[in-house]
Amino acid sequence: MSRTSHRIAAGLVGALAAALLAAPAAATPPGIPSTATARSELNGLTVAAQGSTSGYSRALFPHWITISGSCDTRETVLERDGTSVVTSTSCSATSGRWYSPYDGATWSAASDVDIDHVVPLAEAWRSGANSWTTSRRQAFANDLTRPQLIAVTDNVNQSKGDQDPSTWQPSVASYRCTYAKMWIAVKFAWALTVQSSEETALQAMLNTCTS
Repeated sequence: MSRTSHRIAAGLVGALAAALLAAPAAATPPGIPSTATARSELNGLTVAAQGSTSGYSRALFPHWITISGSCDTRETVLERDGTSVVTSTSCSATSGRWYSPYDGATWSAASDVDIDHVVPLAEAWRSGANSWTTSRRQAFANDLTRPQLIAVTDNVNQSKGDQDPSTWQPSVASYRCTYAKMWIAVKFAWALTVQSSEETALQAMLNTCTS
């Protein structure tokens, strides 16, 4: 290889490395199961008619709670899911970059990012959480050990609202497999029910998985 070719190759490698370093990390909540495990867990869920939202209030799912020092659940997820996140002494994210896998957008202001409850609180209420203690609902709303919390574009989270996968799925089609696996893992871990249309949608989403 000529000296010029070496320089071009080195330049390309350097540019690629810089691009990779600059790219925001995709949000990766913990505990996302394999496709096989997700299928097994989906089969293990109880299928039941959706319950009522009667009596529901977000206040019955206390969040965000203090996780460590002055850091609450929201700030903890912002730091986990972001790239080059800088926080203040009060743990507020003052800068960083966040990639929202639901819609493929990248944000540089924490105010543009919401922390989505993958299984919405109202959906959990309709699926069995209405009978839980407030302490258990608090644990669910701040669950950092399962794929229940993820940083996404704020208005996308708001448009999702309390819908299940039969009526709402990420606009990035390639992420629907992961979304289904996260949803199933949360419902399975917390022994929540699924309605028939939800189960059908989840099965279809799992069918898009390539691994």
